[in-house]
Amino acid sequence: MLMRVISGEHRGRVLDPPKHDIRPTLDKVKQALFTRLQFEIGGKKVLDLFSGSGALGIEALSRGASEVVFVDKNLDSIKLTKQNLKKLGYNSKVITGDALDVLKRLDETFDIILLDPPYKSGLYEKCLEIIKDRKLLNEGGIIVCERARDEKIDSRGFKLDCTKFYGTVALDYFI
Repeated sequence: MLMRVISGEHRGRVLDPPKHDIRPTLDKVKQALFTRLQFEIGGKKVLDLFSGSGALGIEALSRGASEVVFVDKNLDSIKLTKQNLKKLGYNSKVITGDALDVLKRLDETFDIILLDPPYKSGLYEKCLEIIKDRKLLNEGGIIVCERARDEKIDSRGFKLDCTKFYGTVALDYFI
């Protein structure tokens, strides 16, 4: 599977693909997500939870995010994220650990949180609850959840701004 940066500073650059069992975000979904955020990403601090290959966070950096923190518990994913960041010359914080545990101990806040756990894992609500309780989303911030189209998410007190569908995938935007 060919993975590339869609736009921004590193437009067209090819990322190293995963050699392990993860589900990268499809290019059409990634394009739609960042088109929606295009005027909100510049200079913002982003959290990429369940970062996998790092493609979403790297897209945010390429489009002008000031900082991205990557989180994943899979060591192959962490290695791949670091490899892709190095390939493009980015020096970002990459945290190895369970997303729920990491959220409970983070001491920083974010403008945009990208939440893409394994589909139907039950992790969306748990993450949203911790984000809400710990006030990890800055005022005016946005959380984007990528999920299976037939899966529903309890917003845990966040307001659903909109949902967009792309085949079997849905993106929920919470504010």
